[in-house]
Amino acid sequence: MSPKERTDAMAEEKLGNPAVVGLGGFGLTTLVLQFHNVGWMPSVGPVVWLGLIFGGLAQMIAGLQEMKTGNNFGYCAFTGFGAFWIALAFLFLGNHFEVFQASTTDVGWFLIAWTLFTAILWVGSLRIHGAMAFTFTTLLIGFILLDLAHFGLPELTVVAGYELMICAGAAWYMMARIILNEIYGRDLLPAGKPWI
Repeated sequence: MSPKERTDAMAEEKLGNPAVVGLGGFGLTTLVLQFHNVGWMPSVGPVVWLGLIFGGLAQMIAGLQEMKTGNNFGYCAFTGFGAFWIALAFLFLGNHFEVFQASTTDVGWFLIAWTLFTAILWVGSLRIHGAMAFTFTTLLIGFILLDLAHFGLPELTVVAGYELMICAGAAWYMMARIILNEIYGRDLLPAGKPWI
């Protein structure tokens, strides 16, 4: 089957946009972790299970589906952050069960690596649309605040918590945009122009 025939066949068979699941899982799991970071939720238990299932597995599956659409940004972001949530969940489990324990500094270096990963995606997000740029800007700021919190400024954890709640809301805005714009058949929730 030629590429044109494949495109025509896909056009005939309407496919869902995997980004709605990726953005949903990312936003929800990010939000719940911040409930813990700001002190509203004492246990990380809900974060572990969400990190394994919705933020992790479901987001990773969404990323793998993005690969089939040819969207390298979505493929990398959703698969990468799905892996982030699974790794973080196992990090929490390892510390709880005293297996491959990670100190505060160890977690800090883990977060620095993810900050650098996020910075690359942030540069790309600036060319997509305003909503994507805003989401990745708040995510990058949140990671930087958490990095600093793990290297001597623990009070920034709460600041990061509130800031990352905004990031989670921005991810849900993009999820809602895809769903509602399709349902209503118009640009009900605009994305805004690219920042660069």
